[in-house]
Amino acid sequence: MTKTARFLAGAVLLPSMMAARPFVDVKPHIVDKAHSQINFVADSRLLSAHGFFGKWDADVSLDATNWSNSTVAIAIDATSVSTRVDMRDNHLRSPDFFDVAKFPTITFKSVSVTKVAEGKLDITGDLTIRGVTKRIVVPATAVFYEKGAGRFRGQFAINRKDYGVAYDSSVNPIENDVQVQWDMALSEPKPAPAK
Repeated sequence: MTKTARFLAGAVLLPSMMAARPFVDVKPHIVDKAHSQINFVADSRLLSAHGFFGKWDADVSLDATNWSNSTVAIAIDATSVSTRVDMRDNHLRSPDFFDVAKFPTITFKSVSVTKVAEGKLDITGDLTIRGVTKRIVVPATAVFYEKGAGRFRGQFAINRKDYGVAYDSSVNPIENDVQVQWDMALSEPKPAPAK
């Protein structure tokens, strides 16, 4: 094959090879649960109830060279809701709120990640609560990210009634908007030791 033929063949093959490997820098990350949390605040006339979910898992892949290649999927065990008051927590698990017997899992799955400023990302995805799915935008701030490890956090509001959580009380009316706060420490898996 002549040099010209080899060059032309390379010119044809290179774009297809690049297209076949668009996410070469995407790497799976492990959540450090000891330094991660998903919290919420629900305001009512008598109290701002601060709660959290004790059990959840996340499947996160990050590309720090091109954040748009990153993906996030979170599954929350709705039965693990806690506001540190047993009576209130049992009510939250009931059909008035999360109805965990029918809908034990809350999920979020990203459809896009957009860098909006240095250290700032918008994660667009589908949030499912009580079998109702709505597309939302979750803001994320990178506290730091270096050498394959970092910390990300953010907060946003959702309207509980959009997801069928419509219970209210004449004695203690509950605000429709619930504030969600999350904080996540991530790192690339450590390579297995050589045998």
